[in-house]
Amino acid sequence: MGTLKGKKAIVTGGGQGIGAAIVEELANQGCNVAIHYHSSAEGADNLKCEIRKKDLAAESFQADLTFEDQAEKMVNEAVNFLGGLDILVNNTGDLLERRKLEETDMNFWQKIFDINMTSMMLVTKYAVPYLAKNKASSIVNLSSLAGRKGGHAGSLSYSTFKGAVLAWTRGLSTELGARGIRVNALAPGLILGTRFHATHTTDASANKTIHGIPLGRAGTPEDIARTVAYFASEYDGFITGATLDINGGVYCT
Repeated sequence: MGTLKGKKAIVTGGGQGIGAAIVEELANQGCNVAIHYHSSAEGADNLKCEIRKKDLAAESFQADLTFEDQAEKMVNEAVNFLGGLDILVNNTGDLLERRKLEETDMNFWQKIFDINMTSMMLVTKYAVPYLAKNKASSIVNLSSLAGRKGGHAGSLSYSTFKGAVLAWTRGLSTELGARGIRVNALAPGLILGTRFHATHTTDASANKTIHGIPLGRAGTPEDIARTVAYFASEYDGFITGATLDINGGVYCT
């Protein structure tokens, strides 16, 4: 792997949970970081202050990435602050609430699509011209085990679009390969210690899931962050279009 020292990264949804762990890991390896957040201003600002203590560049940027003008502005301002861009981590996504098919109206369907796919498309669209200025750059997209297996009851819309992230990753890797940009995805399983599972997963459901995990535990945000750093630091490598499943052995390809 190559060193991340002095590399420049944008992490979307970086103010809490998995995104915050990713920001911390990249910074620990010497990366300068632009921290995007939607509503987690306090978390993003605290991270920014901690990273600056390491004599690294860090700034937080608020945006609703489902709106093109806000996504474009966030990317441009972040790159202007960093002085370039080597790494993009598309972490933003959410289930919002559990709804079965008969409860799914068009507004809900579109909202889940926009949060999980439109936001990723828009940020990537505006980041690619900056990433392409380097000899080698890396994009890491966060999908989910739900995109592999279909998810639990009520997550039909979410799992559908997390599955779309995997196809998006494969297609984008082909499109951007000639420009020196590698594109890979992660598909996390049950990752506790996040607002996502605190909101959408009951203790009983989590315990039942853990019982079926071969490694006998849930994952942590740090488990995901280390893998993001690997994909990022392998910036001159030969891995692209791949999805790495991080679920303790529940699902293997």
